[in-house]
Amino acid sequence: MLRQVAEGVLIHESDFMQSNAVVVQGGAGVLLIDAGIRVDEIAGIANDLRESGQPVAAGFSTHPHWDHVLWHAELGAAPRYGTARCAAVVQARLSDPEWKTAVAGMIPDDIVEHVPLDDSFGRIIGLPAEAARIPWDGPGVRIIEHQAHAPGHAALLIEELGVLVAGDMLSDVLIPMLNFMAPDPIEDYLAALRLLEGVAADVDVIVPGHGSVGGADQLHARIDQDRAYVRALRDGQDPSDPRVGPSAKPDWEWVNDVHAGQLQRLAQRSERDGTPDLP
Repeated sequence: MLRQVAEGVLIHESDFMQSNAVVVQGGAGVLLIDAGIRVDEIAGIANDLRESGQPVAAGFSTHPHWDHVLWHAELGAAPRYGTARCAAVVQARLSDPEWKTAVAGMIPDDIVEHVPLDDSFGRIIGLPAEAARIPWDGPGVRIIEHQAHAPGHAALLIEELGVLVAGDMLSDVLIPMLNFMAPDPIEDYLAALRLLEGVAADVDVIVPGHGSVGGADQLHARIDQDRAYVRALRDGQDPSDPRVGPSAKPDWEWVNDVHAGQLQRLAQRSERDGTPDLP
């Protein structure tokens, strides 16, 4: 179930949206990043780790969306971290007595019964705002926080292993999905891409939240593709992006609807504000 993508780094790719759970091997156990989606998949990861004698020493959620804050009792009770903003968003959601109903409404009907919406959901410890690394006994993991896609989103650079866990960015199948709760979602996204570009020289492997793992040769290409898409949105131009339109990957045609929705929301913001939505 787990496959190695770099020395000491393994992933499990879910059937749901090619979602990647990431395992980083450490001294007294593993760091599990974005634990997975379906109950059987997460339990399978737990079983693989148990058989290899590697308990989960720590968890991390790259951002507060439902598919990145799941957990399972078989993974144990290790501390699960996120940025302070990520944790605040999740805690606000959990403060609603009807949170399970609300979250279930976000999940596709065909998998909702297989997603672990229990008391382990979203139990994230917010790291101090100044935290630069994840506190655990393993390779140094640098936190690169930005506000693209979701509040408190973090990419993680596993420095000595040259692995960038990108969260919901740098995907070969998903277009950039903006955080429309932010005052300037376009500039937030472009700023995040600049941050990732700034560590590119230290990266040998990229692991997106959804999609295919890539090598160093693909990192700049994915950054450039995402930047071109966001700028096209900003300027009201055709993005000419293979992830949308007739060239979209089979079974991923729904990404066209996401693109159309983003165009509509940007147009509504421009009409409301009376000015173009420029950075």
